[in-house]
Amino acid sequence: MKIERIKKLDANVGVVSVGLDTYWGQFPGLLDEMNRKTGVLIDKLKQNQVTVFDFGMVDNAAKAYEALPKIKAADLDILLFDMVTYATSSTFAAIAREMNCPVILVALQPLKAMKYAEGTTYMQLCNDDYCSVPEFTGVAIRVGKPVADVIVGTLENDQAADAALAEWCRIAHVRRDLRRARIGHMGHVLESMLDMQTDVTALTGTFGCHAVQCEPDEIMTHFVKLDADDSAVKAMKERILTFFDTPEPASDPLTTKLTDADLLTAARAAVALERFIDSKNLSGFAYYYEAQPGSEMRKLVTNFIVGNSLLTAAGFPMCGEFDIKTCIAMLIMDRLEIGGSFAEFHPMDFERDSVLVGHDGPHHLNIADGKPVLRSLRKYHGKPGSGAGVEFNIKTGPITLLSISSMHDGKFKFVIAEGESTAGPIPPTGNTNTHGRFSPDMRTFLRRWSLAGPTHHFALGIGHNAATIAKVAASFGVEAEIVTP
Repeated sequence: MKIERIKKLDANVGVVSVGLDTYWGQFPGLLDEMNRKTGVLIDKLKQNQVTVFDFGMVDNAAKAYEALPKIKAADLDILLFDMVTYATSSTFAAIAREMNCPVILVALQPLKAMKYAEGTTYMQLCNDDYCSVPEFTGVAIRVGKPVADVIVGTLENDQAADAALAEWCRIAHVRRDLRRARIGHMGHVLESMLDMQTDVTALTGTFGCHAVQCEPDEIMTHFVKLDADDSAVKAMKERILTFFDTPEPASDPLTTKLTDADLLTAARAAVALERFIDSKNLSGFAYYYEAQPGSEMRKLVTNFIVGNSLLTAAGFPMCGEFDIKTCIAMLIMDRLEIGGSFAEFHPMDFERDSVLVGHDGPHHLNIADGKPVLRSLRKYHGKPGSGAGVEFNIKTGPITLLSISSMHDGKFKFVIAEGESTAGPIPPTGNTNTHGRFSPDMRTFLRRWSLAGPTHHFALGIGHNAATIAKVAASFGVEAEIVTP
């Protein structure tokens, strides 16, 4: 089963085709061929859930300045220069220096190789996509705006080039949503967790997102209106029981089979959360609040785990322990469509050379291996409250970790690692866990990870995506360190 997104992915992608106006009079039909090539590129981009803005052919400096206001007005997430033939850098510099989004040069020539025996100047110009790339990249550096990437390949039947275009469209999805995100921030840091402290002004300055300061009473206003007879609560209970298994308890005495009372509380809290985030127009939520023992408020704020796991899988990242930085990391992974669970390291397994990776929630249920489990917990270890806990294994195969930490100078840093989720038993504690294996070995990896300066939380996703996440970091001017070979 898969949870569908609350909001579909989208991004604004601009395309500028560049050439040399002198050629058009010299070689009849060449301009039409160049426009055809750009049409093929645009069709490729449209297959990646983006809105494409075609700014046409820019073939001299005057047209570059003419196009610039339109390009800036489009509020682009990435801008591609289609290097259809040789072009002078005057078609590029005036635009590139004004861009605040990644600029990518695309050189996709029609032929895998020229037909040399039949070669003509016209044929060469049709396949001169790479010719001015070094001129453009050099000028970009000189004007202080280096290009983000160069994609080299053929126009048709080139899986590597198509994958590179798709990767940048996924990065555009991240930038689109992160620059506009409204991340709810409620409560306070769990006592003494100094690495959770975050300068929310720095978040806006770096990523563009806004931290919306929220009060638990805003969720309580929805919670108190819901009871067992409410139709939305009944529907949520049915949804939960359809999506989760509820097995008998195993070895951990803190766990029991999911109780009717815990199911009802989880359903009421989940409905209240959904109504709250809709009313606040939020894109994500980081929280920690304890409330008074025995109060309705404590029951509410300690029972978000089921609802926040459903929401996280639907593209709305939620983070416990007030960890707004990891909420951003989870959003990045989700928009890259690789998951994004809230995670930390658990006990090491020296027999398997692995380390358990997981947390007590929230989790991206779409990356579960099999049907996730709900157990009732008599207490949440290290925190107040009791209630339903989510337990599952992450899919076996490649995984990526992303921790966003703050450095001594106040700037953010991405700490990234790739590894493998391997099959193996996990403790039946109502928490998510997976056996993570990392190169060159578990001891060396954990030492390198620790010394890179992460927080103790990170986002966990599937696939090997360190290089893509590093490009996301670079697009926001953030340092990234990949700690695995």
